[in-house]
Amino acid sequence: MITDLYTERLHLRKLTIDDSSSLFKIWSDPEVTKFMNISNFTTEDQAKEIITYLDKLALDNKAIRFSLIELKTNEIIGSCGYNNLDFENAKAEIGYDLAKKHWGKGYASEFISTLTSYAFNSLNFNRIEARVEPDNINSIKVLQKLGYTFEGTLRQCEKSKGKFIDLNIYSKLKTD
Repeated sequence: MITDLYTERLHLRKLTIDDSSSLFKIWSDPEVTKFMNISNFTTEDQAKEIITYLDKLALDNKAIRFSLIELKTNEIIGSCGYNNLDFENAKAEIGYDLAKKHWGKGYASEFISTLTSYAFNSLNFNRIEARVEPDNINSIKVLQKLGYTFEGTLRQCEKSKGKFIDLNIYSKLKTD
């Protein structure tokens, strides 16, 4: 089911254990993990554990995670994918992270747009969701730019880094 996806500047391919060194560098940056439900990593083994966990979810058809590879440099610059795949209800949640040095270059719009298209056209999903902390202004701006609709705030709906946090929910429908 997992296929490679391409954008103008990026290659999205299935995450593998061989990506752990590159992803550790990204996931160890506190600015990158600020709005993720993980604390910044201190060892590469933590990256390997997450990749192994995501691999198991993929085998169970519950998630798909891609490494984001910049075509120009062949460098892994982040990861993205679908969480909570729900084939019965034709919906999924998207999630993503990007190395800080690549912020502000339009990569997020590029890969989120590709994930959204693939979900609608190849997975035949009807709805894509994104859950974003209210203070994650950059992520919110990208989702709004791509036509995602703000549906509301889920108050203290998730525990992250030891405290309950609010999450804004955004969605896009196939008919949007």
